[in-house]
Amino acid sequence: MQTRIRLKPLYLLIAQALAVSYAQAADATAVTDPVADKVEVVTIFGQGQTRQVQNISHDDLLKAVPGTSALKVLEKLPGVSFQSADPFGAYEWSTHFSIRGFSQNQLGFTLDGIPLGDMSYGANNGLHISRAISSENVGRVSVSQGAGSLATASTSNLGGTVQFYTLDPTNERGVTVDQTIGSDSTSRTFVRVDTGTFGGGTKLYISGTRQRSDKTKGDGEQKQDQFNAKIVQSFGDNKVSAFINTSDRNEVDYQDMALEMVGRLGYNWDNYAPDYQRAINAAKGIYTGGVTNMDDAYYLGRGLRKDTLGGIAMSLALSDSMSLKTTVYHHDNKGQGHWWTPYTPSPSGVPLSIRTTEYTIGRDGIVADWSADWGVHSLTAGFWGERSLHGLTRAFYNVTGPNGYTGFLTNPFAIGFKQDFTTNTTQYYVADTMTLMDDKLKVNFGFKSPKTHIIATNIVAGRAAGAITAEKTFLPQAGLNYSLSRDDDLFASVAKNMRAYQPGVNGPFSTTQAAFDSAVAHLKPETSTSIDLGYRFKRAELQGSVALYHADFDDRLLNVASCSGIAGCPSTFVNVGKVQTQGLESALVWTPVKDYSWFNSFTYNDSKYKSDYLDANSATKDANGNGVVHANGKQVVDSAKVLFNTELSYENAVWFGRLSAKYTSKRYYTYTNDVEVPAFTVVNFSSGYKFKTVGILKEASIQFNITNLLDKKYFSTVGTNGFSNSDPTGSFATLLTGAPRQFFLSFNGKM
Repeated sequence: MQTRIRLKPLYLLIAQALAVSYAQAADATAVTDPVADKVEVVTIFGQGQTRQVQNISHDDLLKAVPGTSALKVLEKLPGVSFQSADPFGAYEWSTHFSIRGFSQNQLGFTLDGIPLGDMSYGANNGLHISRAISSENVGRVSVSQGAGSLATASTSNLGGTVQFYTLDPTNERGVTVDQTIGSDSTSRTFVRVDTGTFGGGTKLYISGTRQRSDKTKGDGEQKQDQFNAKIVQSFGDNKVSAFINTSDRNEVDYQDMALEMVGRLGYNWDNYAPDYQRAINAAKGIYTGGVTNMDDAYYLGRGLRKDTLGGIAMSLALSDSMSLKTTVYHHDNKGQGHWWTPYTPSPSGVPLSIRTTEYTIGRDGIVADWSADWGVHSLTAGFWGERSLHGLTRAFYNVTGPNGYTGFLTNPFAIGFKQDFTTNTTQYYVADTMTLMDDKLKVNFGFKSPKTHIIATNIVAGRAAGAITAEKTFLPQAGLNYSLSRDDDLFASVAKNMRAYQPGVNGPFSTTQAAFDSAVAHLKPETSTSIDLGYRFKRAELQGSVALYHADFDDRLLNVASCSGIAGCPSTFVNVGKVQTQGLESALVWTPVKDYSWFNSFTYNDSKYKSDYLDANSATKDANGNGVVHANGKQVVDSAKVLFNTELSYENAVWFGRLSAKYTSKRYYTYTNDVEVPAFTVVNFSSGYKFKTVGILKEASIQFNITNLLDKKYFSTVGTNGFSNSDPTGSFATLLTGAPRQFFLSFNGKM
């Protein structure tokens, strides 16, 4: 780790501040609405909702290290687990996000109502939020831990939903500049220009972001350039807006680790680069320095992504009690994942080649939502339709030396497989919320009807081709909220959801043709039934919530890795039957005196497989000689039973600071739980000072962040190369270590 910040000028900041104010914890916390320069009420605990819903404000996002993924900021909330190998939570190979044991690809994500897919690394129908928009332009985030809204444009949300909302252009003209420097040569520059209102209600902003950082261990740079622009035209109670966001990311990978490797090679072990000769020797079977096999390290890995996301939205007030919002969008993506493989030599004679996984996405869609108030009824209905074209290729490129392979590669010498997928998705929903008993009781009921049809075509054979459909005509959802008093309410909800099959690298088409043909007739989409019961309260100095939940999964489908990730064998796609999840989550904010607050969240999550399953690759056999995996009663992989977050904060007119700690209990990466990943706690600190004016700047602030304050060594991400049936020796390389202690200094100014 390289630390290149002089700390002495910041001693006074640390001495006078312990933590940043948990601003949104108060029931009526005020933040500036950039649309109309008015006060917007944001509550973290979602009073009045029939579901468990919590919010993170723009102010809270700003207190994180600039460039931090909005997903990482959510990890303080109950039920939420976030892991990444970098301090920003933006390195996508390592990003794993889960809620109540639902993994990232079983949740729903949207940006201003536009679907982001499941935001997984090899996504076929979306993109990660850190590429969709710069974090400085995110206005707020809403999290539903249990049943997501019926209006959410997603066919992956077996569990909860995460909805991101962007800032509009401001009414007044201005320029915002953020500059961050820090450990490992980090440099991030963000510039945003707002035109203010002109021409009778039009306003526009454009922003640019440039971020550069070295890896925290090993050799390589993480780079990203982003451009965001948004224009809004208001006329009366109606509004039309359009936006375009672009992202160009190039990040060098960390070496995936195994528990056994840490003892043999050390916690800071990484890939060979820039030692090209050692990589050549290892490919020839000449190992040094504790290395015992070709998979202990590779020369280099790299992920490249180019995205363009744009849309036009129209919000119309059809009458005093009726409105319509319609959004059309387009997303274009090109991506390559590079791995220098010793398993396939180059035609040049070098015993290495670059093995790529190549992605293309072209999505076009429309989202429409209608609402009307009629007496005690609030009616909503909507439609989402999308056509997505996704290409997936496994290719091999000739290597002649260590340099010149930093961008998108062309002209491979071999193609392992090439698939094209056409996915058509439609989803309708209808819902009604009734307000009864003098506004004390809210009851809602509705349903959605999703349908996803996938056609897979083999351009170069090697993986499965065919067609498959997932649909449900009636997926109901119901909920109620009862106000015991002005400051106390009870809520309950129940929802049925379905996760559609996925094309691409992690779906049923990632198997062999024979395996797909034998399974497709009996394959069923994953479904879940989720139940929430909860209580919210608020007092002068204390407020919080507590919820009990239960979820039943049926026909849970798993991709089981059958070899090392770089070897790229077809996975085994198995149905593990039923999974049951139940737990408790709570959150509490105490504000004992002015300017101080203390936030705590606790989660107990018990997610277990409820049946064994057959897998020909399993060494354990049943009486008939079939491979069987004894998963019944085992904890779901990458699912921590206990999560606890505590955060002490302080903020007055000029000083602010925050000290927080997050505990994650042990996890597993095998379905039989025969090896565990140890529990850990990570502590973070931030502090800053706000200026009224500095030269030409009318607002300015300086902020200091320390991530992993105690320099804890731990495994962050579990399952980077998938999960296995069993690994008694702890030698499966599917883990990533967390980032060490890092220091960052940021300056923000507006003029």
